[in-house]
Amino acid sequence: TAARTGATAGLPARLGGWRNLPSGHQTTVYRAEPDGTAYEIRHRLTRDGLDAPGHPDVRLITAGAERVTLETAGVRRTFEVAVYGTRVHVESPLGACAFTTVPRFPDPAARTEPGSLLAPMPGTVVRVADVAVGDRVEQGQPLLWLEAMKMEHRITAPTPGTLTALHAAPGRQVEVGALLAVVSDGP
Repeated sequence: TAARTGATAGLPARLGGWRNLPSGHQTTVYRAEPDGTAYEIRHRLTRDGLDAPGHPDVRLITAGAERVTLETAGVRRTFEVAVYGTRVHVESPLGACAFTTVPRFPDPAARTEPGSLLAPMPGTVVRVADVAVGDRVEQGQPLLWLEAMKMEHRITAPTPGTLTALHAAPGRQVEVGALLAVVSDGP
């Protein structure tokens, strides 16, 4: 996190959570490789330095794109950091380790079964087609309509198949990414 912050120090608009006034801590979750242990890092850079809840004795000495120096209990350690997309590799006299950055906002499609129809925007379900779970649907067949900002958006079957779930009802408010229906491939 310090390396990422140091690499964009001159570009405040590129920093996640940058504000021109004091604000809350930034939270980043890293998953260690290969065991998968998750580490949640909360921090905030202030004019007095690093503010990391739960680690008041850690002091940030320097942070650059490839090197971070921290001090704790009077001992300074330098960490070599290499960032490749979401992978972060850290080397120090204590050893080497690798982490994967956990997305702050996971893609809803990655958590759903194939054929899931997700709300593309927040809105209200204004109409559901005359279909029921178990009905055969054709590719492009309208299944329901969402209204957002006085415009209707038609949700259609992505492939021919069977409607295996329908979670929408007229008047229902939905958030972006909400599961509306599932169309399974095949007969």
